[in-house]
Amino acid sequence: MSTPLNQVLFPASLPDVFTVWTRFPNAIPYAGGTNITGKPEIETEGHPPVYICLDKIEELHRITRTEHYLEIGAMTKLNRLISLGKIVPEVIRSCLIGVAGVQVRNIATIGGNICCKSRLLDLPAPLAALDAQYELRNSQTIRWVSASRFHNKDESTTLGKNELLTRIRLPLHQWNYAVYKKFYCENYLNSESLVFLAKTEKNILSEIRVFFKENVILRNKSGESLLNGNHLPLNRKIADEFIQNWRDFLNKYEISEFSKNSLLNSIEENVYNLTE
Repeated sequence: MSTPLNQVLFPASLPDVFTVWTRFPNAIPYAGGTNITGKPEIETEGHPPVYICLDKIEELHRITRTEHYLEIGAMTKLNRLISLGKIVPEVIRSCLIGVAGVQVRNIATIGGNICCKSRLLDLPAPLAALDAQYELRNSQTIRWVSASRFHNKDESTTLGKNELLTRIRLPLHQWNYAVYKKFYCENYLNSESLVFLAKTEKNILSEIRVFFKENVILRNKSGESLLNGNHLPLNRKIADEFIQNWRDFLNKYEISEFSKNSLLNSIEENVYNLTE
């Protein structure tokens, strides 16, 4: 029997989702829908005829907090996360506030932002920087994957066939210096951003993380090693070495000069904030 076109099913539980997938293996899950509606520049003709709307699954809307983690259901709307205030790490809130407008954030979900197939959206970079973990389920298994591996094109840890992102586990680590910056980009479908994190202990820079997102997420660990363990405020010479290291690092990638300069200027501004 042929499947009716444009059919939308509304399972009430995760087992129901996998039952639907058994019947319609090519159906796709539908979260907020902001990536497949109202954007004529995004190709939708190849989508299968059956959609699985996840909005009625209560489990996917839950938010819980423990001493060390914030656990977020994949169907949580972006504006709901913003409304939680300081319980959400600053770089995540800064990122969310910069996502589209209020109306879009009222329907867009964290899971949809993470799993968008057409392009890399805004949340993956700060989630990777903060060591977030993703819970992935299919009808038989549950597995956890780090955000940094999930969004690494060299890894084979993205969603498998009929597998669903169900939960995001976000560590509540304290960062003494945390900045999220989104850069101007002519092609808004490929936004660029910087995550700059620093942790200090007794006037020592114990850890620094710098992530740059374009169409991939870049992290320069060799540059970070130049600063880790140094006393604060940083020596200006060490800060300059860090900036030059990033300049050399970016030359390995096909990034426009405008994007490189924007990123390096922002890195320079933030690392100089840690100097004498």
